[in-house]
Amino acid sequence: MPTLYYSRNPNPRLAAAVARYLDAPVTLEWAAPFAPGQAERFLPLNPTQRIPILVEDDSQPLWEADAIACRLSQLVNSDFWRQGAAQPDMIRWISWGKENFVRACDIVSFETGTKPRYQIGPSAPDAIAEGHRQFHEHAPILDRHLDRRDWLTGDTPSHADFRMATFLPFNATMRLPLADYPALDAWNARLNAIPAWADPFQGLNTPELPPIPA
Repeated sequence: MPTLYYSRNPNPRLAAAVARYLDAPVTLEWAAPFAPGQAERFLPLNPTQRIPILVEDDSQPLWEADAIACRLSQLVNSDFWRQGAAQPDMIRWISWGKENFVRACDIVSFETGTKPRYQIGPSAPDAIAEGHRQFHEHAPILDRHLDRRDWLTGDTPSHADFRMATFLPFNATMRLPLADYPALDAWNARLNAIPAWADPFQGLNTPELPPIPA
């Protein structure tokens, strides 16, 4: 059975959520590829040494969360990764999100979560302010699009929804004002009503992230 290496960090969490949502035939294995002694194991699987990584028998390891979501959808023949005429619209939102909304969230998450969690330097107020500025630039676009629809594309969740929301499970730390955008906030609530998205680690032996110092 294929193995998906994951952790609680944003992109590995995304891949794990996709796997659990699709009930994909994979074994989920928690990994810490930058821990001492792990480079020899993970560098041959991904030249960046990062997870998520999907390993299938007799296949090249697959890395990057979006590529893994595509492959997992293939394994279960799901339109979570849209096909045919619906595919360009999904890819449009994935592409736009990563370059705009997701990037804004990433800036804030890195400064308010990653830096203090892993003790890699003080948070930069200017960077946090820039992340919030970008959030308020891009959130209205999502809010308008979601005003009369439940999901970004089609009548069911797709990978565009999961990708766009990559960092929103960490909003207790980011403190982005989702409530300022009612349709966006309602969409996020719909995602959180999906068990695989709300807690992709249910029943798995998954260590908690390091705590953020008070």
